[in-house]
Amino acid sequence: MYTQQPKKMLIINILDILKKYTDENHRLSQKEIVEILAKEYNMKCDRKSVKRNLMNLIDFGYDIEYSESIRMVKDPKTGEPEETYILSDFYLNREFSESELRLLIDGILFSKHIPYSQCKELVEKLEGLSNIYFKSVTKYIRSLPENVPKNRQLFYTLEILDEAIGKNRQVSFRYNEYGTDKKLHERKNADNTVREYIINPYQMAAANGRYYLICNYDKYDNLSNYRLDKITDIKLLDTPRKPLKKVKGAEYGLDLPKHMAEHIYMFAGDSIRVEMRAKKYIVGDILDWFGKDVEFGDETDNEVTAAAYVNENAMRCWAMQYAPHVTVLSPKSLADSIKENIRYAAENYGLKGE
Repeated sequence: MYTQQPKKMLIINILDILKKYTDENHRLSQKEIVEILAKEYNMKCDRKSVKRNLMNLIDFGYDIEYSESIRMVKDPKTGEPEETYILSDFYLNREFSESELRLLIDGILFSKHIPYSQCKELVEKLEGLSNIYFKSVTKYIRSLPENVPKNRQLFYTLEILDEAIGKNRQVSFRYNEYGTDKKLHERKNADNTVREYIINPYQMAAANGRYYLICNYDKYDNLSNYRLDKITDIKLLDTPRKPLKKVKGAEYGLDLPKHMAEHIYMFAGDSIRVEMRAKKYIVGDILDWFGKDVEFGDETDNEVTAAAYVNENAMRCWAMQYAPHVTVLSPKSLADSIKENIRYAAENYGLKGE
């Protein structure tokens, strides 16, 4: 049994009820609010108290809608019928519509750089911006697989970069690559020391389901892109960042659409098991595209065999894109098809023969 709440909590509880149970399609009368207060908040009150607090919430700036009707009731003093206004159908207007929340949630669900645990937490926070009826349509989040390697520093990296861009300051960090153990490994210098990057950050942007930092590596004069999920140990520096006008290709500002132009291909159809022989330096790319369920084997110093389930048409395009670094081994029909495509490509560049 819940302890009886103080009367000063009444207005807070009414607001909580509106947030939890109402929207344009789900409205509550004063009587229904009284019943919920008694059942869920162990708080007894009359309709007049509910109406007074609802009006106070509206005066405080909350966007609460309601309907108004006229009824004839007897005046308790004179016994004569008189008009009175009845307020009902109360609901709270939301900052985000259901469709807007679904778009935001879909953006998180399809982001390849956010691990499942963090993805689930973000979705639950977005669900909290709506009511109980919206939550019921997003339960599929619980069945998502943990399909990407984790970088627990991702959100801290986002915060530091956001502050650095806002304050026009440099950052330093370590940049990593994925190994066949599916973990991040820091890039190193020729003497085997960990490489530190001093960066002038200008913009963060999403592409292909991942976040990128568009910036200038301080040692050079051109723009660079760095995957945020590969950044670790980031630090905000006191030094001012290099002005964009001093960066090659951005002298007149950053043309983001042009800079981020990329092609994305999606194909329908069944998936097949594909086995390929790949150079080890593209292990990170393989994990990016096929997820952490990729099977690695027959590893040497320079090469590794990778197996994954993938759409056949998508694999054909991917293998062409990575042709200098990958050889498809099976199925044979796919390997033969890729060979034929490569032959056509060679002919397009004036090269003849096998």
